[in-house]
Amino acid sequence: MDVKRLTGVKASALKYDLLTALSVTGLHHTPRHQIAIARLTLLLTARYNWRADEFCVGQRDLARMWNVTERTVKREIKYWIEQGLVICKRQGVRGRVGAYRLNYPEIFRQSEPFWSAIGPDFEERMGETHPVQEAKVVAVDFRKESAVREMPPDLPAAQPTWRAACQRMRELHPYHYQNWLAFLKFVSDEDGLLMLSADNQFVAHYVQTHLLGIVNEAVEATLGPRQRIRIVVMP
Repeated sequence: MDVKRLTGVKASALKYDLLTALSVTGLHHTPRHQIAIARLTLLLTARYNWRADEFCVGQRDLARMWNVTERTVKREIKYWIEQGLVICKRQGVRGRVGAYRLNYPEIFRQSEPFWSAIGPDFEERMGETHPVQEAKVVAVDFRKESAVREMPPDLPAAQPTWRAACQRMRELHPYHYQNWLAFLKFVSDEDGLLMLSADNQFVAHYVQTHLLGIVNEAVEATLGPRQRIRIVVMP
């Protein structure tokens, strides 16, 4: 889901649909999940920054909002992350409040089985705004062999999460992955900078300008927040 669409002319309707999807998912699950979704929905309604696509609220403020202890707040945020509902953008360190954003593809995936409980009109609207819909992009065959490259080979022990990120991109965006993202190679991950390589400048530029959002979402969901992702050419 493009965040710009949540700040434009039809933003209010899209936000209502998103909150509805979260709510119906919670009500079809366990009491524990219902409470977690209720607290998340209140936070989104009251304090989510849609333009920046994040919430950055202190634990004390959340505890007051929910009428719970700060320990419960920590546990709740951890639960959201484990369930894939939110992704950490910036860790809260040295008195700095952490920032988190909604994981739109995962929210749509978890809620889709329950859209029909709302009605066919809701199903249609959610289908039209689904963030995993494949956009019309250029498909160029850079492969020297006929076999489709699906996943990178096993990486050293220090690099297992890039494989997890690739797995996530392949599951959520199979078309983009097969034609573009599968050809990215891990280079390094140091000081908040994830370095990837492409075989030529055309691939590097296309991914950087058209598909970086997909890469960033997968990286944040598997490796955690990164300050930058850079794609270099290494034939």
